[in-house]
Amino acid sequence: MNKDKFDKVKTKLKNASVGIAGIGGLGSNAAIALVRAGIGRLVLVDFDKIEKSNLDRQYYFLDQIGKQKVAVIKENIRRIDPNVKVETYDLRLERGSMFKPFKDVDVVIEALDKAVTKTEFIEEILLNLPEKPIVAASGVAGYGHSERIVTKRLGKLNMCYDEQALSSENDILMAPRVCLMANWEANLALEIILGEDK
Repeated sequence: MNKDKFDKVKTKLKNASVGIAGIGGLGSNAAIALVRAGIGRLVLVDFDKIEKSNLDRQYYFLDQIGKQKVAVIKENIRRIDPNVKVETYDLRLERGSMFKPFKDVDVVIEALDKAVTKTEFIEEILLNLPEKPIVAASGVAGYGHSERIVTKRLGKLNMCYDEQALSSENDILMAPRVCLMANWEANLALEIILGEDK
């Protein structure tokens, strides 16, 4: 391992911040991946409580059912690295103000459930924070077919994408594929932050 490069990367990540909209299957796993990579600050937004049905693909545990996701993910992160700064917002993102919690992060990750909300969120970030890179995912449902996943870039929008995948309303959500896409999002965020140091 190149120690000089490792130290340079770790320092850059320690001083970087990522915001995540939605702390379910994509968001909770992306957050944990970023913490393990050494990110210094996270801004996490979700309004939901943990349900038993979440446990098959989200980074929560049986004894955390019924608790607010943002409070629990903060606790789980602290068990991995207590030095990470974690800001949480227990709120539902509403049209017209979705961008507000993410004004002072380096990269935004979209990890929302509903297609309409995902689209509205991405549009708001691009409109209101035009210099802010945003990472999104589409085609999370199902299993297998990893070779179809690609990265698409449209200006500041970076998307991990499988155009042939069915929607989650028409297919099942399973941990391997969800976590693959979550880690792809986290990896894209690192690529943006590190730039030439990747």
